[in-house]
Amino acid sequence: MTFRPLAALVSIFVFAPIVRADTPVVDAPVAEIIVDPAHVRLSGPNSVYTLLVHGKTAAGRLVDLTADARFQVQDPAIAQVTSAGIVRGRRDGTTQVHVEVKGRKRTIAVDVKDAARPRAFHFENDIIPLFNRYGCNSAGCHGNAEGQNGFKLSVFGFDPAADHAALTKEARGRRVVPAAPEASLLLTKASGAMAHGGGVRIRTGTQDYETLRGWIAAGTPMGAKDAPRVTGIKVEPHERLLDMKALQQLRVIARISDNREIDVTQHARFQVNREGLASVSEDGLVSVGTMPGEVAVMASYLGAVDTFRALIPRPEKIAQYPPLVEHNFIDGHVHTKLRKLNMLPSAPADDATYLRRVYLDVIGTLPTADEARRFLTDKDPAKRTRLVNELLDRPEYADYWALKWADLLRVDRQALGHKRAYGFYRWIRDNLAGNKPFDQFARELLLAEGPLDESGPASFYKVVKKPGDAASALSQIFLGVRIACAECHHHPFDRWSQADYFGMQAFFTPVNVKAAPRGELLEAAGDPQTTHPRTGEKIHAHVLGAAMPAASPAGDRRVALAAWFTSPENPWFAKNLANRLWAHFLGRGLVEPVDDVRDTNPPSNPELLDALAKHVAATKFDVKQLIRAITASAAYQRSTKPNPTNADDEINAARALFRRIDAEVLLDMVSQTTGIAERFNGAPPGTRAIQLWDSKTPHYFLKLFGRPQRVTACECERNHEPGVSQVLHLLNSPEIHAKLSHDRGRIAKLVQMHTDDAALVDEMYLTFLSRFPTADEKATAVKHLTRGSSQRRAAAEDLAWSLLNSLEFVFNH
Repeated sequence: MTFRPLAALVSIFVFAPIVRADTPVVDAPVAEIIVDPAHVRLSGPNSVYTLLVHGKTAAGRLVDLTADARFQVQDPAIAQVTSAGIVRGRRDGTTQVHVEVKGRKRTIAVDVKDAARPRAFHFENDIIPLFNRYGCNSAGCHGNAEGQNGFKLSVFGFDPAADHAALTKEARGRRVVPAAPEASLLLTKASGAMAHGGGVRIRTGTQDYETLRGWIAAGTPMGAKDAPRVTGIKVEPHERLLDMKALQQLRVIARISDNREIDVTQHARFQVNREGLASVSEDGLVSVGTMPGEVAVMASYLGAVDTFRALIPRPEKIAQYPPLVEHNFIDGHVHTKLRKLNMLPSAPADDATYLRRVYLDVIGTLPTADEARRFLTDKDPAKRTRLVNELLDRPEYADYWALKWADLLRVDRQALGHKRAYGFYRWIRDNLAGNKPFDQFARELLLAEGPLDESGPASFYKVVKKPGDAASALSQIFLGVRIACAECHHHPFDRWSQADYFGMQAFFTPVNVKAAPRGELLEAAGDPQTTHPRTGEKIHAHVLGAAMPAASPAGDRRVALAAWFTSPENPWFAKNLANRLWAHFLGRGLVEPVDDVRDTNPPSNPELLDALAKHVAATKFDVKQLIRAITASAAYQRSTKPNPTNADDEINAARALFRRIDAEVLLDMVSQTTGIAERFNGAPPGTRAIQLWDSKTPHYFLKLFGRPQRVTACECERNHEPGVSQVLHLLNSPEIHAKLSHDRGRIAKLVQMHTDDAALVDEMYLTFLSRFPTADEKATAVKHLTRGSSQRRAAAEDLAWSLLNSLEFVFNH
């Protein structure tokens, strides 16, 4: 790829005629009005239900008209309806709600029963949702570790008993005053009648205020232990195709253990995963922006979560979508998504771009000038496939990928010592060099045992010593699932509870490193018990998403865990591997971050992720086969040049992304192109940065460009954020200048070897950028060398310096 001035960089490759953005987009006429539900049944005191008003086009597409509708109840004594369409029962009986929108009217029946039934308050079911909704128990308020002004609540209400005690027994009883509820600090501060650092949260006279007042007046009951509980929630609608600037009202229905369903929209919490595409109000009204893509909105209520997904296509229609080349199963799924978004993919990358990209992605190494020339002049149409196969067999493949897995698995010399850390690293590298199936690799790590000096993977349990930490780290590495926060409270964005966390921890509680005559030994022995820290109940080992068994597995509990982890039926294992490799090769995961897989962070292309996971299982977890499939796809082989339809897209593989290069790879690139190897403390001469098994080897360049310290299992430890200090270092580093000007360096050798300036320029461009120069670049460079003919080597060093500092060199593209 040639990096030209900005005007040329944004020039467009156009496949088909496009309706321009300034062409008015006419909304499809609404053929039918639908009010959901057609019949509202309200049961119990203060029961509510949110009406959704849909418009249906002739093509069958649904659009939300709730915000445009006007609502009127026939008998206000029986029920009332708000301007947002929320129906609330007041007295037993039957009435109707009239709905008018776009000049059309609809009428729905409303039945109310048991409206006057005395309310049996339940602290967890009735009061905790209010604290959740208004942020009282968030980490930024009274859910803070130290609380606020002496008042502390459990984060997200995970410990109702402690919260109840804090309200009713602390502060000399002033927080709640059953004899005079309105004098309770809980009400006076929340309503703003008394100064409150959090401001006015619940206004006087609202139904939520009356709920708190009624609970206090009833004597602040905790409620019956066997009261029905929330078993799950569902968001309605679950998915929708939305135009830009559209609105969509959501409704949240909670399923109760006594087989009831209730509307909890007013007390659910909402969060959007991509704020650049849409926002969501506290009442569940989604507002779409002006960028195409896909957005998810999470709803949560009493620990249960569900997600609404919206596809937002470009408003400009493509007059005639052209046929697209598909290299394998990947491309069909990518192209299906692009068609839905009204996007066209960018043109294929040229051979030079593909060559450099695949070298850096597969082996973390630049091609040499000879390798680049040979590939660029090769006329074989299958040369790209052949190249990938050759790279996968090179030793640099194992070096580079061992570095990446050593980061995640925390090969830490300071924690392990030199011998054990190197043994752990060698186990990782040898497995990669031998292309051991990934399920076997994971299984051996999970089931590691024996002397630490002899068993490489056993060292993992020396670095990650606590059973809970091991369960959390391995879940994050091999499943992409984060469970760590469930150690203290219910996961705020996922379904995992403390019981789930400690169920996973229980698999590792028998695992210990103990002293032995011939050194430390890892073993799994005994039958230690795990108890719930809040309830004191026994927790038996069980996998995520499964019911707790009557007892933990006999023997080494990890055997059962490893079988579940690596099973093709595991809902996360194969997808995690596929997602991590997709993120590496495409610059962004289908689930992003790659190690935060949850229902409320859905993949950008779930069908593609499913297909990749099936491919992984079908090829028996052969990592190289997955790499072959991804690098062979048209999606991977696209240019970075945008077209008018995909310039704003970064998640749908419509074009290749500019990507920062790993610190170790970039340092090796500097050394390779200048011909002067880097020296590392404690490493033999000739060691490359991607071969450094010790992440604590001191080196300023590696630290500056984001090398991880290996203190967590998070992919985010490696910092790819650019900084001014990095730019200044490449421009001004005495060490880099010394490499460029070294008497035995590559520049000095090339100047001596090529007396013809044009040939010298060709060789330098092949060396640094893996391509031949364009005619303009060549003319400019030759002119520069000619002008400095008396100091030709210095002029060549200047040219090399400019190439090394170009965006084309420092980015993978």
